[in-house]
Amino acid sequence: MKITTLFIFLTSTLAAAASPTPTTAPSPSFTYNATHFLLNGAPYQILGGQMDPQRIPPPYHRDRLRKARAMGLNTIFTYTFWNLLEPGRGTWDAGEADSISSFIRIAQEEGLNVVLRPGPYVCGEREWGGFPAWLASVPGLVVRSNNAPFLSAAENYLENLARELEGLHVRDGGPILMVQVENEYGSYGDDHGYTSAIKGLLQNAFGEDKVLYTNDGTEQWTLEGGSVPGVLAEVDGDPRAGFAALRKYITDASMKGPLLDGEYYTWTFDSWGYNRSSAPAAAFVSDIEYVLGNESAGLSLYMVHGGTNFGFGNGALWQGKTRAFTTSYDYGSPIDEAGRTTPLYHTLRDTLLKYAGGSVPDVPEDIPLSEIPAFDLDPAVPLFDTLDGRNAVQSENPLTMEDLGQAYGFTLYSHTHTSPSSVSGLLSPGDRARDRVLIYINSVFAGVIDSTYAYPQNLTVTLEKGDTLDLLVENLGRVDYYSRGTDFPNEILDPWKGVVGNVTLGNTRLHPWTHHPIPLAQLPHLEIAAYHTSINSTQPLFLTGSFTLDTPDPDPARLDTYLEIQGGVKGNVWVNGFHLGRYWSRGPQQSLYLPGTVLKEGANEVVVLELEPSRGRGGMKGVGIKDRLWEVRGDGDCAGCM
Repeated sequence: MKITTLFIFLTSTLAAAASPTPTTAPSPSFTYNATHFLLNGAPYQILGGQMDPQRIPPPYHRDRLRKARAMGLNTIFTYTFWNLLEPGRGTWDAGEADSISSFIRIAQEEGLNVVLRPGPYVCGEREWGGFPAWLASVPGLVVRSNNAPFLSAAENYLENLARELEGLHVRDGGPILMVQVENEYGSYGDDHGYTSAIKGLLQNAFGEDKVLYTNDGTEQWTLEGGSVPGVLAEVDGDPRAGFAALRKYITDASMKGPLLDGEYYTWTFDSWGYNRSSAPAAAFVSDIEYVLGNESAGLSLYMVHGGTNFGFGNGALWQGKTRAFTTSYDYGSPIDEAGRTTPLYHTLRDTLLKYAGGSVPDVPEDIPLSEIPAFDLDPAVPLFDTLDGRNAVQSENPLTMEDLGQAYGFTLYSHTHTSPSSVSGLLSPGDRARDRVLIYINSVFAGVIDSTYAYPQNLTVTLEKGDTLDLLVENLGRVDYYSRGTDFPNEILDPWKGVVGNVTLGNTRLHPWTHHPIPLAQLPHLEIAAYHTSINSTQPLFLTGSFTLDTPDPDPARLDTYLEIQGGVKGNVWVNGFHLGRYWSRGPQQSLYLPGTVLKEGANEVVVLELEPSRGRGGMKGVGIKDRLWEVRGDGDCAGCM
């Protein structure tokens, strides 16, 4: 019995020794050394491009990503916008989060890796740099600072986002390679306690093993202000100046590594009233050759596809006046606002393919845009007639939008003069217009005060006993970028909209006030038959129209068009309840991108809020055109204002 047992034991031991020991495949990894990023241990040169899913209709995510991959890119850089994910304090939009995670999965399916840029501040010409408006109402909160209320709110946002993106990091087999800490913070400040705190929040939310990096400008003060010990320091803008600055000013070994131009600008944003200058494509080719060839570094094209600031999504700059960004975020990108490739796309592709390596798919064929025959826009109801007095707020002094719990849209301020003596003088709506103020006396349009002009027109007003003064204030987009290197040190991401301070007429302070918040998150019920409103109404006016699609195409991209509002001056457009954004005859944007994903078989309903119908050019119409209309025309409300 013992001999048999010993024989069996020896036989089993020898067999086990002869058999190969099972091995576990190494986990996917993304790291870096002094000169190169390393994906699964092999050098990885980042050929990247910025593309934000929130600016693209979700059904088109795959098309845009596929075109980026066919251009020769291997990595997508993407922002996430806090204000869309948490529109109200403690209110998480699971659908928005799911759209982001789906976008990242599709990127991987299309052969692209991802660099995540969650902020919490992102800039991106986005409303308040991506911050939700409700932050302004949290007691004691100061954004972008080592401030407990702000860090608590940011921690909640980042933890929720990380939960939504669980399993999508490279270690887990996903495409996310690394995560950015804040965004260009060195341009804003140098509070290293704050940036270190954000680093800690990101590590707690996403895991301490994630590669983190910072992205700053090319100056010594921007790099030193924004860099964080233990976090890879990178740069944006001109790569020659940027890489030289990294070598000169980043001396902490824990922040040094491979070179990356995290935002190489392919052109730039557009803002109302400005013609954008362009650069020759040859300059882009030269820079890309320098980065990828001479330096063997990485870069991200900002933007490879810009998309659209649908609804009230655009931000603004403060440059002694408000410089509000257009609804379009085309950016002059290689893939245009409607998702079609441009001559720049093909020029840059020829260069990128030299460095792409492996197999790059063919460029998908562009589908021509469609046309919609002109259709009438008929007066429905004046905006002021849709207001519900039960929602009015009374106050001795004017309240801001944020005081009223309002994020976007318009606020109507009403004051009735009760003094027996008349009062007259220059009208001043608070410390300055925030941002465009339409003035009415006894419901008759009296003029405009607009902060988009450095020297806005002065408006002299007289009020008699019993007169009503109405101020319709439009939020044109909160400031999303402030640099401590500018000449405007007092405007540090100021979020306040509406009337800030007192309204004065000459030397007289006007009070009390009735406030009507008009966020336009939902449209009012509109019935044309119930009103006999003229297109010559001096009040803001809702108009409605429709067009019919008899033979819808299964591919919605075949229905894409640009919607022009003919005869309109300034306002907003909804199609089938979807808010396309703002139009303004001032330009340069004269048409709105209308994606086919919004359209349906049969009647398609269009609603327009025209703010100045009496200044329009006759009857208003809508028309879908194949090529966007782009032209600066000036503002008839403020001739000569600059």
